Amino acid sequence: MNENEIRGQIRDGKTALGLEFGSTRIKAVLIGSDHAPIASGGHTWENRYENGIWTYSQDEIWAGLQDCYRELAEDVRKKYGEPLTTVGCIGFSAMMHGYLAFGAQDELLVPFRTWRNTITQEAAEKLSALFGFNIPQRWSIAHLYQAILNREPHVGSIRYLTTLSGYIHWRMTGRRVLGVGDASGMFPIDSATGDYDARMMKLFDEAAADRGYDWKLADILPQVLPAGCAAGVLTEEGARLLDPTGALRPGIPLCPPEGDAGTGMVATDAVAVRTGNVSAGTSIFAMTVLEKPLSRMYPEIDMVTTPSGEAVAMVHGNNCTSEINAWAALFSELLELFGQKPDFGALLTALNRKSLEAEPGCGGLVLYNYLSGEPLTGLETGSPLLCRGPDSRFTLANLMRAQLYAALAPLSIGMRILRTEHAAMDRFMGHGGFFKTPGVGQRYMAAAMNCPISVMETAGEGGAWGMALLADFAANRAADEKLADYLENRVFSRMQTATMQPDPADVAGFGEFLARYEACLPVEKAAAALV
Repeated sequence: MNENEIRGQIRDGKTALGLEFGSTRIKAVLIGSDHAPIASGGHTWENRYENGIWTYSQDEIWAGLQDCYRELAEDVRKKYGEPLTTVGCIGFSAMMHGYLAFGAQDELLVPFRTWRNTITQEAAEKLSALFGFNIPQRWSIAHLYQAILNREPHVGSIRYLTTLSGYIHWRMTGRRVLGVGDASGMFPIDSATGDYDARMMKLFDEAAADRGYDWKLADILPQVLPAGCAAGVLTEEGARLLDPTGALRPGIPLCPPEGDAGTGMVATDAVAVRTGNVSAGTSIFAMTVLEKPLSRMYPEIDMVTTPSGEAVAMVHGNNCTSEINAWAALFSELLELFGQKPDFGALLTALNRKSLEAEPGCGGLVLYNYLSGEPLTGLETGSPLLCRGPDSRFTLANLMRAQLYAALAPLSIGMRILRTEHAAMDRFMGHGGFFKTPGVGQRYMAAAMNCPISVMETAGEGGAWGMALLADFAANRAADEKLADYLENRVFSRMQTATMQPDPADVAGFGEFLARYEACLPVEKAAAALV
C-alpha cells in the first residue's frame, strides 16, 4: 500500500492492533489490510526477584502498556500525519502461565507470580500423577495448588484467576475470557470440546474439597474462546487506561487474548497439523502441532493448543537470550572506558557475527545461561556459569558461540523425545530476537535441531504482529474460515522465506558442546545451590 492508502485505513479504522507483553519488552504493532506492519511502539521492562518471587508490579504493567501505546500513536503521527483514534480490532497477548489471583473487590490478592518461578514442584508432581497429564511448574493450576498445599490464607478469597493477557483484556472490556491457547497453559484443554478438561476439573475439585473453599475451579477460571470469536469491546474505562490522552475512542472490538506461544505459532504460519515453530527470546520454546497423540506422558513435554484448539507438544526452556544480553552490556561498558558509546543492537549483531569465526565445538568452553531454574535439565534454581579448562581456547568468537549454543541446549535435550515419538513435521519455522542477525541464530538452531530451519522476513516482528493477525482474523474472517486457511491463503502466500539446512560440521560441533554441557550439569547444580 502507498502512504495515502495507509492514511485512509488509519482514519477509517481499517487496521488491526496487536500488543504483546514479553518478558523484557512490551511491543505494539499496527497492521493494514495487507497484513504488513505500518507502525509500532515499544517499552522495555524487566521482572524483579522479590521475596523469592519473580514478579512485575501492577503499576509497571499499566505504565509499560501506556508508554508502548504512546510510542505507537506517535509513530503513526510522525509517519502519516494522522492521530490514532480508532482501529478495526485489538488483541492483547502476554507471556503465558503464571498466577494472577483476584478477590471480591477485584483486588490482586498476592503479587503476580510469573512463568519464571520454579516454586511449585510438589504441586506439579501431585497434579501430574492425579491427572495422568504433565503439569509443568509454571502453569497457573500448579501455582494455585501449591498455594493450597502451603495453606496460603488468600486462596479462600479468590474470585478470579487469570494470566497476564487475560488480566489486561478484562480491564479493557470487563469480560473474563481467555483464548484457548493461553488457557491451555492454565489448565489442560480437551481438544474435542475446546474447553477445560471436565474429568480433570472434577479431580481437582475433589482434591481440594477438604479445604472448605466456597469456590469450584469452574467458578474462578476465565471462559475459553477460540480464535476468531468476538471477545467484547473497548470500554470507556479501558480506552482511558490504554490511552490517557483521550484520543482513542471506545467501542473497538477485541479478539480473545492469547499467550506468546500462540502468537508465535500465528506469526510463523505454524497452526496447521504437521507444522512447528520455535520462538526464541528471553525464554525458548518449540511447538509441534500433532498429527496423533504421543504414546505417553512426558514430564519434559507440555501439551497445549493452538489459538484454534489443536493439540500441540511444547518443549519449553526457561532461559535463552538474557545472559547474551548481559555479556553484551559488559562489553558495552568496556567500550565506554575508551570513550565509545555503541548502539546496543549493533553491538549484539557484531558479537553474533563474530561467533561465526569460532571453532564448531566452541574451543572446549561450556556455559550455562540459567538466570532461573531449568526444568528441562532438572534444576530448580539457576546461576549463570562459564567453565573452561587450561587447554580451552578462550576467544571472543568461541565465547559468543558458546553463549548461543547454551541458549539452545535445553531445547535440544527436550526435542529428543519428539524425535523418538516420530512426530512428523512438514516445516519448522523460527522467530524472535534470537534470529534477528541473519544467518547466525538460524544456523545454530538448524545444528541444534539437526533439521532445516526456515525464517520469514517478519521473524523479528514476533508475537505482537501475530496478535495483530489474530485481531484481523476476528474482524475480517469469512464465514466458517479456519485460522490455518486464513494464514496460508491471505497472509503468508507471498511471504519471503529463507531456509537453512544443518551444516554437518555445526551439528558435530554442537554435539561436542552438548556432551560437555550435560556432563558438567552437576557443577551448575552445585553453583546454583551456593551462589
